[in-house]
Amino acid sequence: MSDWRPRLIASDMDGTLLRWDDTVSEATVAELARWRAEGVPIVLATGRPPRWMVKIREVLEVGTAVCCNGAVLLDLESFTIVDEDALAPAVLQDVVTELRRRLPGTRFAVEYGLEFRHEPGYHPRWDVNAPGVATAPLEELVTAPVAKLLARHDDLDAAPFVTTVEEVVADRATVTSSSSDALAEISALGITKATGLAKVAARHGVGPEDIVVFGDMPNDIAAFEWVRAAGGRAVAMAQAHPDLLAAATDVTHSNEDDGVAEFLRSL
Repeated sequence: MSDWRPRLIASDMDGTLLRWDDTVSEATVAELARWRAEGVPIVLATGRPPRWMVKIREVLEVGTAVCCNGAVLLDLESFTIVDEDALAPAVLQDVVTELRRRLPGTRFAVEYGLEFRHEPGYHPRWDVNAPGVATAPLEELVTAPVAKLLARHDDLDAAPFVTTVEEVVADRATVTSSSSDALAEISALGITKATGLAKVAARHGVGPEDIVVFGDMPNDIAAFEWVRAAGGRAVAMAQAHPDLLAAATDVTHSNEDDGVAEFLRSL
């Protein structure tokens, strides 16, 4: 595959494209600009909600971002949501009821559109007082479709918590994780970064065999498997989660060492 070149570049943000200070290096910006100038689309595929995509527009002013682990497609230029696969209220209500019974102390929040709502016991780690963020009773959080349900537990370890969430959710929705905390991200059934990327790639007439995707956490596994199965490149960062490393075709430098740019230069 020494002469292989991508027709679409997809990258996770946190721990991948972004350094730990939430910035993108000049070298990475320049490398992405070079590929974009050659007509190769750059697509962000992130667990972040649309409201957390404001700063990245200073780096990537055009294109589509796959947000909320595939549930939302965001046009970066107009900053409008162009597609959304939502969790139905009936599923939300069943899941939160069973999780609260199985794991007392679990607290919930929801993402939808450009809004974030959390119940009083849920403690957001970022954007606590930002526009669009508000507290609401759990009963209100589950009465309308949402892009993502967040379940957090402040007293449990991450791995066993996420495993139990997966058992409770079963085949009603999709569970992913991208945090070292006991935080599970729940999307509509079958919705992953792979499904979101597939929609964007189809709009560009590109198949998974012509995609390179970068990531670092388990919520990137679906996209890695989709691309790898077709003959594309699934590139894990050096510090990536072991489960993602097992799904990768390649490994590059860490996000702090411009791993995305280094791999793209090698192509």
